[in-house]
Amino acid sequence: MDRRKFLKTGLLGGVPFLTNGCDSIDTIKISKPIVIATWHTSDDANEAAWDVLESGGYALDAVEAGVKVEEADPNNMTVGYGGRPDREGNVTLDACIMDEKGDCGAVVFLKDIMHPISVARKVMEETPHIMLAGEGAKQFALEQGFEAQNLLTPKAEQAWQKWLKTSEYKPVVNIENHDTIGMLALDKEGRLSGACTTSGAAWKMHGRVGDSPIIGAGLFIDPEVGAACATGLGEEVVKTAGSALIVELMRQGSTPEEACKEAAQRIVDRNKRENRSLKNTQVGYIALNKNGAYGAYGIQKGFNCRVYNTEVGNQRIDAKHLI
Repeated sequence: MDRRKFLKTGLLGGVPFLTNGCDSIDTIKISKPIVIATWHTSDDANEAAWDVLESGGYALDAVEAGVKVEEADPNNMTVGYGGRPDREGNVTLDACIMDEKGDCGAVVFLKDIMHPISVARKVMEETPHIMLAGEGAKQFALEQGFEAQNLLTPKAEQAWQKWLKTSEYKPVVNIENHDTIGMLALDKEGRLSGACTTSGAAWKMHGRVGDSPIIGAGLFIDPEVGAACATGLGEEVVKTAGSALIVELMRQGSTPEEACKEAAQRIVDRNKRENRSLKNTQVGYIALNKNGAYGAYGIQKGFNCRVYNTEVGNQRIDAKHLI
């Protein structure tokens, strides 16, 4: 590893350095705790997570509390309550969560439960399994005390009725900051945790599941290295195991930003080999290493994230992009 990369990975003398979507390297010292989430609209989510972290709380509690803000917001039409339905008019939710030990839980194709992230945590903590799906996931949620409710808001239903007039399905770059909130946190004790939750692609086929609840695609954590999560067109993330790839690249010495860039580049290269256009495809990644250095990168212009720590406050970062 050359001297420049050694400095950028934050290992010299045990002092981490900031690396973000605006600069490849800064001399701003990082301090724990820190939280980073996809899309600038996650400011309220970051505030909720920061309230936990600032008081010395657990990173896993922080990411759960943070993403629950967006799950409960009917104006966020890409996550939880108010999410756009599939082409049959059903709101189906996916989520996963992962802690500092590498333990994880996930739910897919979950109906009628507002907070899939909390159900995913219950799967992790209360069952011998990692993932529950569909009616089984709903049954488990009800047994755990979650309440069933209609998640299709009038606003989302109206959008669906309008879509039915053409029934045209295709990805749209950066549509309302796309379809996921992913959040990573490092608490004062150095514990890494992450959460990822979504209502999936609008007008998807009934039963479709993207990358968000899949460990290694939408989210991955190695406590000895760092964490990463994804947003955007899930099929492309799954095909390249994006989040696991980023963590492995950080293990090999890449900074968080470099690792996110390489993961995005893998998608671009793969589609280029197959002569497929990426005009309507966006994928964005965020990453956080165990020292608190972070980074972000996207395929297309427009991906951004929000970081909160004592140095920067609740700061928006516009990520660099490949095309």
